[in-house]
Amino acid sequence: MSDETEKIRILIVDDEPIAREGVRVQLAKDSRVEVVAECGNGLEAVVAIQDLLPDLVFLDVQMPEMDGFEVVEAIGAEAMPAVVFVTAYDKYALKAFDVSAVDYLLKPFDAERFQKAFQRAKGQIQKGNVDAVNKTLHKLLKTIQPARKYLERFVVKSAGRIFFLQVLEIDWIEASDNYVSLHIGRESHLIRDTLTALEAKLNPDDFMRVRHSAIVNIKRIRELHPLFKGEYQILLHNGAKLTSSRRYRNKIAGLFGE
Repeated sequence: MSDETEKIRILIVDDEPIAREGVRVQLAKDSRVEVVAECGNGLEAVVAIQDLLPDLVFLDVQMPEMDGFEVVEAIGAEAMPAVVFVTAYDKYALKAFDVSAVDYLLKPFDAERFQKAFQRAKGQIQKGNVDAVNKTLHKLLKTIQPARKYLERFVVKSAGRIFFLQVLEIDWIEASDNYVSLHIGRESHLIRDTLTALEAKLNPDDFMRVRHSAIVNIKRIRELHPLFKGEYQILLHNGAKLTSSRRYRNKIAGLFGE
């Protein structure tokens, strides 16, 4: 957002109503601000970010079911709006925020500290620096949550409901432009991501790319049939049949020790 006369559209995410009110009271001091929504949990936040496209999110880190970092993972760091994390983390974690150049508010915060974080975020938005800053979210996630190496679940919005989908439930994943289709049995669910970006988030012990447009859950493979020039027909337990490309023949051959 380069035009300083436009209002900054803000989303407030915190499971504590009093904490959301504290942020809202501080934002009310600026006439160029529009609070587009408030969310009480991470699931609501993912949907609101995707649907409302806010310029800035005040995002609580500690929330039940789905925390602030999982919200970032679900959206994708590269697709996130500007973020100010709201946290009660310890000094070690705060150092990680500083190193990653991502701003935060330590609960309880005062008006002066809030304005410092808010003005910094506004500056990033108005100068168009959000993309550059959000690249550091990857570093932050790795630093502050080293144990969470691979994706464990997806947040899916379908038919007016929002639910978690465990990664290991998936049979195979198919590219569909800027989306991917998650196939589970006879059902499929679209989420916004690219296959290449998603491949990096999945455990290679569980998932394998078999062609440019498909990733397969290795544990769901029932049969492999060699075809021509290094291609394979892959039969899954759910009855789906896929054909691999020669590019991935060595990986697939490694499944049965060749």
